[in-house]
Formats: sequence, structure tokens, C-alpha cells
Amino acid sequence: MNLFFACLALSFLIFFHELGHFLVARLFGVRVEVFSIGFGTKILKKTYKGTEYALSLIPLGGYVKMKGQNDSNPLEQNNDKDSYTSKPPLQRIAILLAGPLFNILLAFLIYCGFSYGKQEILLPIVGNVQKDMPAYQAGIQKGDLILSVNAEGVKTWFDVAEKILDSKNQVTLEIQRDNQRFEIGLIPSMVERKNIFGEVEKKPAIGIGVANEVGEIQNGILDSLILGAKQTFFNSTLLLEGIKKLFIGDVPTSELGGVISIVQVMDKAQENGLRQFLAYLALISINLGILNLLPIPALDGGHILFNLYELITKKAPSQRALYYLTILGWGILFGLMFLGLYNDIHRLLKD
Repeated sequence: MNLFFACLALSFLIFFHELGHFLVARLFGVRVEVFSIGFGTKILKKTYKGTEYALSLIPLGGYVKMKGQNDSNPLEQNNDKDSYTSKPPLQRIAILLAGPLFNILLAFLIYCGFSYGKQEILLPIVGNVQKDMPAYQAGIQKGDLILSVNAEGVKTWFDVAEKILDSKNQVTLEIQRDNQRFEIGLIPSMVERKNIFGEVEKKPAIGIGVANEVGEIQNGILDSLILGAKQTFFNSTLLLEGIKKLFIGDVPTSELGGVISIVQVMDKAQENGLRQFLAYLALISINLGILNLLPIPALDGGHILFNLYELITKKAPSQRALYYLTILGWGILFGLMFLGLYNDIHRLLKD
């Protein structure tokens, strides 16, 4: 049952992606011929206002077929007023961008929902103080409440950590101790730490740990929007960094996963409750959005690249170039898909 809901959730992400293409295409007067969730044989279908809505046999995917646009035949053209190919490049780019941006928007809305209302937080109270580190030498003590870092107020321990990481020079802490407030200035030490990719990096640290005291805060709409945007930006940049490291070889290709890995992760996330499941859903939605923006001709990013070329040069790419680049793009895409599938099966057999 969990596996079924994981597949259903993945189909919803794809539906939301295609919904973005659909709505913006209709906004610019492009006729959408087919809106399908899934690939292959159509199990259910219904035509409404010129669009065939379908549920297809293979649920792990989906597509919007616009008039004059055909991924299996990149040379297809149609000059009718309601055709995709008759629209100017900027409108086509907007249609292509809409799908990935809808995925990122969905993640943003989930993160905003997490952040709104009453929240349990780790209070910015100092626990252990490491000997011979800047905080110890500056006189910071266990139990000190940190009110601000560099004159910026902090509500949680994570606010403190974030602001210290952003400060490579002097840090000024406003401290409350025994109903007294005072400021302490110190210079962080650069210490070696492993990042999420297992690489050793030097990061600023002052040598304090959290007291693990929990409190509550009430986040309004503006707070939740800011926190949602921060979380979306953080996870997006983390994914882009991962893609860069994959291409330059810092991350081995054996770490690449496919549909099986995605469904497995979502299946396990359900065991930890709805919040954890939605968190993974948001993360996968960001992945789906950003990966579709890669400049590979078979993806939205590749089509955007072709339209940017036309926008800048005032002429469309030659049909010969378009054809062979699209074939190359499909080759790269299928290669990545098969690599992900191979890694998934290998992990399954090893487990």
C-alpha cells in the first residue's frame, strides 16, 4: 500500500509539472491536444474542449502534447494561429519554463506550510563551550542566551549557526546572562568539517554547542514565506552543486539513482509520518524541476536553449542541427536513465 501511494505521489509531481506547461500554453492560445499522466497505452481518456485527458498504463511519467510540437519528431511544424511553433520564442520559453517552475513552486508551498503557525524550535542557548576556542577565550558560558549575531536578532539555534557560518571576520554576540545583557566580540577559528558530499572544508566556528532546550515561536504568513523561500533556495543550490560535482567526477556515477530509488525513498518516508513524506515530496519536486532545466535537447532546458538561439540570432536552428541534437539529447537522457536503473538494481541486489 505504501508503494502504491509513493507511485501516486510521484505521478502527482509529474501532473503538477505538466499542469504548468498546460496552463501557460492555454494562456498564450496554444491548443493542447493531449494531457496524459503516464506513458504507453491509454487506460482512461476523455476529450474536453479539444484536449484529450488521459491516464496511461505506465504511471511514472507524463506529457502534454501541444499542436505543432512533437518530441518524437523535432522537425514537425505547424503555422496555425493556435500552434506552439507559430508563437514567438519568448512565449515558447515561458511555456517550457512553466513546468519546472511549477515543481519548484510546489516545493516552496510545502516548505511555507511547514513554517507557518506554532513551531517547536531549539532555543539559542549555549550548551557546552569548547576549551581554547574563541567562545571560551571570550568568556561565553554555558546557559548564555544569544539574542543577536552582528546586530541581527536570532530566534533559533539554527539562526545562530547560519549567521556564524556567514561571518568569516569578527562576530559580535549579544548575550543575556542572569537578566543582564552585554555584547561579546570574537574572531571565529577556521575548522575542518565534512560537507554533505563527504568533502573536507574549512568553516568558521567559535566553539559552542546547543543546550537542546526546546521552545515555541509563532510564524506569521510573511515569516513562513521567507523561510519557505530560504529552504527552497538552499535545496535548489545543493542539487545544482551535486550535479556539478557529478559531471566533474567529484561524486561517483554510482551515486546516481533512478525511479526505483525515488519510489523507495518515498515509501520509507511514509513510515516516518506525513511531514517527513511531504518533505521528501518537496525535495523530489525540486529535483524534477531543476533536472528538466538542464540544457539537454530532450528536456525543457534543451528546448529553451533552441528558442534562446532563435531569439538572439533572429533565425531558427537548422533542421539538420535540430534533428541530430535532439537525437543526441535522447541518447544522453536514456543513458542516464539506464545508469540510474542499473545502480538501483545493483543496490537492491547488494542489500
